[in-house]
Amino acid sequence: MRFVFKTILVCILLPMHTMIAQNSFKGKVIDIENGTPLNNVNITSLTDNQSYVSNNQGEFEVTQSGNYLFKKTGYNQVEVHVSQSYKIIQLSINPSELNEVVINANQLPKRLKTATSTVNVISTTDIERANSTNIAPTLSRIPGVLMQTGALNTNRITIRGVGSRNLYGTAKIRAYFKDIPLTNGSGETNIEDFELTSIARMEIDKGSSSVYGAGLGGTIHLTPQNAYLNETTANGEFMFGSFGLFKEVINVNHGSEKNSFRAIYSNTHTDGYRANGEYDRQTFTLNTNHFLSEKDELTFLMSYVDLFAYIPSSISQNAYINNPSSAAFTWQQAKGYEDAQRGIFGLSWNHEYNDHLKQSTSVFTSFGSGYEPRPFDILEDDTFAIGLRSRLIGNTTLFGKNLDWTIGGEVFRDNYKYGTYVNRYQEFPEGTGSVQGDQLVDFKENRSYFNVFLETNYNLTEKTMLTLGLNYNQTSYDLDDRFMVSDEDPDQSGSYEFNGILSPKLGISHLVSEDIAVYSDISHGFSPITLLETLMPDGQINQDLKPETGWNFEVGTRGTVIKNKLFFNLALYRMDIKNLLVSRRTALDQYIGINAGRTQHDGLELALNYNILTKESFTLGSFVSYSLNDYTFKEFVDDTDNFSGNDLTGVPSDVFNAGIDFNSKIGFYGNINFQYVGSIPMTDSNSLYSDNYKLTNLKVGYRLNITQKLRTNIFYGLDNIFDEKYASQVLINAPAFGTTPARFYYPGNPVNYYAGINVNYNF
Repeated sequence: MRFVFKTILVCILLPMHTMIAQNSFKGKVIDIENGTPLNNVNITSLTDNQSYVSNNQGEFEVTQSGNYLFKKTGYNQVEVHVSQSYKIIQLSINPSELNEVVINANQLPKRLKTATSTVNVISTTDIERANSTNIAPTLSRIPGVLMQTGALNTNRITIRGVGSRNLYGTAKIRAYFKDIPLTNGSGETNIEDFELTSIARMEIDKGSSSVYGAGLGGTIHLTPQNAYLNETTANGEFMFGSFGLFKEVINVNHGSEKNSFRAIYSNTHTDGYRANGEYDRQTFTLNTNHFLSEKDELTFLMSYVDLFAYIPSSISQNAYINNPSSAAFTWQQAKGYEDAQRGIFGLSWNHEYNDHLKQSTSVFTSFGSGYEPRPFDILEDDTFAIGLRSRLIGNTTLFGKNLDWTIGGEVFRDNYKYGTYVNRYQEFPEGTGSVQGDQLVDFKENRSYFNVFLETNYNLTEKTMLTLGLNYNQTSYDLDDRFMVSDEDPDQSGSYEFNGILSPKLGISHLVSEDIAVYSDISHGFSPITLLETLMPDGQINQDLKPETGWNFEVGTRGTVIKNKLFFNLALYRMDIKNLLVSRRTALDQYIGINAGRTQHDGLELALNYNILTKESFTLGSFVSYSLNDYTFKEFVDDTDNFSGNDLTGVPSDVFNAGIDFNSKIGFYGNINFQYVGSIPMTDSNSLYSDNYKLTNLKVGYRLNITQKLRTNIFYGLDNIFDEKYASQVLINAPAFGTTPARFYYPGNPVNYYAGINVNYNF
């Protein structure tokens, strides 16, 4: 009888179990832009109010199909119909709750609240505050960061004063476009190539990073606008404005349940405020995602830029005061310009071995070619780079506490060929412009490095996290001088290899309460020397040069107060950098590198975001950021000049930003932004400072849902409302040649406007 009862029970329960299994639906919740799995997402069935929660890998399982509400603090909630066996759910960040956003700057996802160093997140909302032709206002709103702009293709970014002594571009700062390095083998970085509307988010990790190697100032992570699943949209934008500005953008997204792609094309033209300032740029960006299985994801990223831009260059103080729209005389006579084509490609594979171990591997390549006629010569160059970055990411327990870890490496090699030619423009009638003459140099550089890194996050207690990191970097250069050797032109071929550099990192964060955290960080970093800086006038390579190295010490606090309306981040730091590398000019376009001392960077950074009013019909928010910079040469002896104790060249004393944003349910929106930049020492002797300046920018617009599928956005912006006269970039230690005065100043644009329309159709 007992056997018969068991048989009947099995016959009843087995079909029920099968039905339950068939009605079980699994999926994963990820950040819509960077693909980071999101844990502790609250999932509520809108049918029976049953609740579920995603695990540490972002995975979830529900027992029946239907509509579900996915909600996580820091992200916008979304309602999704779950009916497939495996569903990918994408959540977008809520800019008003950035403290809870999951950041991925160090490859170990964590809430911004618990980060052990100062990390700033720039959201799409932040990017849309400004004119989309220039990334500088967006970056410069971040405390500790300043992007100076001499022209749309002439920029210099500094983070906590690092990179300020680089003359014409950005150096000593690492940058990545998703997982693809934007920093070349000599440590120089170019991010202004990218179409701003193709970027969804930026994360700026200040100080040195153990997982990225070289880069004293910090690392900038650009997250491209991702390809969204389960939607097909077409977006077009047209913009026009002052100085002949014309811009068009086409943005197309198509996504199914497991595959998606996004393509963005932009075309930008401006005549420029200054003479010889015409600018033309076309870009194309492609981003695809492929969820091959529950364990495997493949992404492809491509970006291509075709640029042709004239160069007005810097001008003297007299020209800056009396004729700021002029170009440097010789640059205008030569009609100097930059003609460049640059591209990057990357393929990333993410594989989850189990709930506690996954792998992320990216292979990438980049290329570029350029032709740049300058008054003193004509530069022609080509670059080709290839690399691989791979890491294991895992979590385990140690003494009963959670331990997240990553270990991996990055290998990079680029080949740089360049030659210079005589510019014969002075031999031809005025207006002819540059004419190529005999070749002057013909070099080929092979530049390579590898990083091996380890970083861990360990929960000492429920509220305290400890971060330990270690990076080992090896960098080397090979130079092949392919020009004919003579007494005047010695053979400069040779090799240069740095000693391996070990950079540790130690950080700790503690949650004082659920809403407030304190943190501290100690990290070591370095910046590589460019091969040209190692070359001596006699053609030999200076093997005694040392890379700049430094320690970063900081303490800070971040959190939300006043019923989560006010988000704050306050940081105090000191950075000591030794082996200060100085480029000593020996001729019009010749420099040698020397180690001349050390600098000390003391600073304070404050960021505030306050939600003044949050109603369904109207929202009003504000932000404030402030940087206090006390940067000095602790030791600086250049030949017979002793500059010890002077202010560091090229960095303002302080920077202040403030702004107000509003949005209304009926469609009207707008913002007003104010920026103050303090005076900047332009010479190592501190004999000349730039004037401080104040800029005010305004943008208003109207969003209208014409139909359920068709939306439009009309906008108008006014920059430098009060027509402030200012230097948007300075050239430090500019020399005077003969009777020609030194050219320190890049004038900023006077009051100018832009307007446009954006149309979006959801298929």
